[in-house]
Amino acid sequence: MKILPFGLLFAALLGATGSCALAAQPAPTAAAPPVPVRKPMFETPLEGLKGFTGIMYITDFLPGATAARHSHPGYEFNYILKGAVTFQVDGQAPFTLTAGQGTYNVRDRIHAVKNASATEPAQLVAVLINDTGKPIAVPAP
Repeated sequence: MKILPFGLLFAALLGATGSCALAAQPAPTAAAPPVPVRKPMFETPLEGLKGFTGIMYITDFLPGATAARHSHPGYEFNYILKGAVTFQVDGQAPFTLTAGQGTYNVRDRIHAVKNASATEPAQLVAVLINDTGKPIAVPAP
């Protein structure tokens, strides 16, 4: 993953419209930490990029929320809206981003994501340039 400043890009993208069909996230269990919750914003075929779909969603992380190891069949951009989020990319040292910072993740790179705080919520906006017809995330072994 590469850390990038994204402010203007995401401000423009947040004004876009479309439809979205992201799967609901499972409810946390008493034994497991809470899972992040995705709120779909939109999903649209990308004109001029045959075979790719643009997907945007907000992810809310309750304190202690963790997204297990997974990858994306596309290119992922994340921008932290509030709080702090820790990314653990296979083969790299973990890094934490705070509100106003962003990152880029190449396709199929396995990673885990968690709220860096046990007491404060966190939130990010994600944009995926995804292979059309593929899921937004694939669990990793």
